Amino acid sequence: MSWTERAAATLENDRVLLRPLTPEDRASLHAIAMDPDIWRYFVSQVTTDADFEAFFDATLADHRAGTRVVYHITDKESGRAAGSMSFGNLAERDGRIEIGWSWLGRDFRGRGVNRWAKYLLLEHAFERLGAERVEFKTDRLNEQARRGLRNIGAVEEGTLRSFNPMPGGRRRDAVFYSVLRAEWPRVKQELASRPKVPPADTAG
Repeated sequence: MSWTERAAATLENDRVLLRPLTPEDRASLHAIAMDPDIWRYFVSQVTTDADFEAFFDATLADHRAGTRVVYHITDKESGRAAGSMSFGNLAERDGRIEIGWSWLGRDFRGRGVNRWAKYLLLEHAFERLGAERVEFKTDRLNEQARRGLRNIGAVEEGTLRSFNPMPGGRRRDAVFYSVLRAEWPRVKQELASRPKVPPADTAG
């Protein structure tokens, strides 16, 4: 089986559940997606219901085509949809895979959901798929995402200037981060041993 087939698995711990995206996830994700803060540094913009429909359809098409393995994230404390995250750029021959296309609803930021979702994806990549390198990239201007990547133990490697166009006409400088197979045992231990944070609000 290829990485694309093997990557599309259900992953969970006592805090989050990640499972492959389905068409039935449209409504639960729409309910948390209409927050402009989510899309400030995203390559897509979602400001209207029509924007979300187009975004979700494109995401589902990528997942079906195997260009990405897209996960729906559930916060197990509240039982609510929290957002989405993906494996992409699956270079199986080179042992390289990217984690990205990440977004979370407002109630789930700063609550440990991002940390545990990335933990499960890193664990899956290194311990089941056999990856040698897991990489991430983000906008140079996105200090919150850059801080989050450093907090999960990813190493900043450098910036590729004028990497891609963004909505509004700006061209993004993309900062790359990675975790290598030899670093994973340390990163795993550090992530697993951090104190718990309060659960997300269950209202709404």
